Amino acid sequence: MINSKILTNEAIPTNGNGKVHQAGEWHLFNFHNRVGMRVHRQAGTASLFTDMFAPFLTDSLDHATLSVSETLQPLEAGAFGEVHGETEFYYNEQGLQLETPPVQIFLDEDGFHLHGSVELMVMALPLIDRLMVNQGAAMIHALTVEYKGHGLAMPAWGGTGKTSTMAKLLKRDGYAFMGDDWAFLSRQGELLGYAKPLFIKPYHKPIYPHLFSNTHKPLVPTSLSKQIARITTRVHPYITRYPQLAQLTRRWSPEHMMVTPQRAFPEARFSTQAPLAAALFVERYMTDSNQPVFEEQSKKWMIARMIGNFYSELPRQSRVVMTALGAAGLVPVEQTFEEKAAVLDQALGDKPLFLLRVPKSMTPDQASDVIVEKIEQVLAIAGAA
Repeated sequence: MINSKILTNEAIPTNGNGKVHQAGEWHLFNFHNRVGMRVHRQAGTASLFTDMFAPFLTDSLDHATLSVSETLQPLEAGAFGEVHGETEFYYNEQGLQLETPPVQIFLDEDGFHLHGSVELMVMALPLIDRLMVNQGAAMIHALTVEYKGHGLAMPAWGGTGKTSTMAKLLKRDGYAFMGDDWAFLSRQGELLGYAKPLFIKPYHKPIYPHLFSNTHKPLVPTSLSKQIARITTRVHPYITRYPQLAQLTRRWSPEHMMVTPQRAFPEARFSTQAPLAAALFVERYMTDSNQPVFEEQSKKWMIARMIGNFYSELPRQSRVVMTALGAAGLVPVEQTFEEKAAVLDQALGDKPLFLLRVPKSMTPDQASDVIVEKIEQVLAIAGAA
């Protein structure tokens, strides 16, 4: 097939233009020297990319395997003389077009090309993950910290308490911020950070008082946070059709404040890379007991949870992209999961792996206290304390 190169673990092919310079028409991003991305400056979605992928902005690239622009391209007939599909998307051997919203993804020897006038940032996430896997690193949804040269990954569901836990960890000696939401784990067992913006909600005020003392942005009361979050989730697919509105929503939503990790943790140390020492999967659960459950797990169990957690935590539009690419045979679904699992299998090696279940009856503050205690226990077991 035409996309055979990009579906292997070969080195990233350079684009035909040689070195790309940021002084031109593109914002450039370098993901840990493994994946290069360029986003056209005139695209309506460009500011979302520069906000959310700010840690990876760079002045120049030797290659770009993901190009993002606004203008749709002709989707020509495929080898059989037809553009396949019916209502949700059309495709041929070169790429596909989603109908609602209108977005195109092409795949060639240079990599992915993502086109559309809507918000494309969330649609780029599964493409970045796929390209990183091609280069021996898997994207994970996890809190990540470095402790005295050792990396710890804490994959968890949204709302589990990652942001609160990070605040408490960084008040202790030896810890450095790597990421509180997304990160990468390489085949060699290296944890690669992603210091994306944090979304601080009203219930975080006791933990981050300095963020609330100087803000002029009104936030909803804590008691209404869940209701607002549900509304936001429902309207997000419609908001993403208008990139400028999506940008305003992220910045000015009454549900949260978007702040950089450096502003949230002005005294913290930051780290971008550390060898993985251990992983702790955390989830909240319904129980009549007030006791957490803490137990060691197998590597097979952890790989399944890491992959499942990552994909389930992706926005709906990200999952639509994955489904369409798989259905069209451009990026076979079974290959996506198998190759990501193979990277994680090597990355986790013989590291100690654990599950922590925290009762839902605990407040976020109580839950984060339990999580911090278990993180320190896990690091001690791993010989990192």
